[in-house]
Amino acid sequence: MKLRAIDITLSGMFAALMAIGANITSFIVIGGVPITLTTFFCILAGLLLGSRLGSIAMIVYALIGLAGAPVFSKFSGGLSVIVSPTFGFILSYIIVAYVVGKIVEWKPSKRNFILAALIGFVINYVFGTNWMYFSYKYLAASDAISYSVAWSWMILPLPKDIILSILAGVLAPRLYKNINRNMIVLKDKSIA
Repeated sequence: MKLRAIDITLSGMFAALMAIGANITSFIVIGGVPITLTTFFCILAGLLLGSRLGSIAMIVYALIGLAGAPVFSKFSGGLSVIVSPTFGFILSYIIVAYVVGKIVEWKPSKRNFILAALIGFVINYVFGTNWMYFSYKYLAASDAISYSVAWSWMILPLPKDIILSILAGVLAPRLYKNINRNMIVLKDKSIA
């Protein structure tokens, strides 16, 4: 798997966007869930970079945070995040970017961009919320958190994430064409 300079740049750019999106509004917390823009940037990474580079960008983001850089919500980082209730969302970003990218690679139509974005949103919520519930229930040993309470915490950020997912699906086709056009030009220049 050979990465070109442009691949590294785009992956790094989306890892940086994730760090910004994780902290720009993370001071707002509902239950154990900080309100962030990471779902939007994660989906956009998959839509624009494809399954391979999109998931690489999310892996880079996760590894930077696990190494201790304060790139996760509320400027957190380090290995202790693994046992936090929101770590499932961080893991889901890798899966989301991969799946969303695969859908768009299969058929890059305007309809599929929106469909892929909404599927990515669902994967993010299902994986992240289930991790959050199990983390509170078994790692924190808290019987006060029920499955319905964990999902009720997700109701407030739900409209924001649905709207932003649709927005990503609507914006991405034009950006996708521009990025791919430039990638072809860069490939042609590197061959010459």
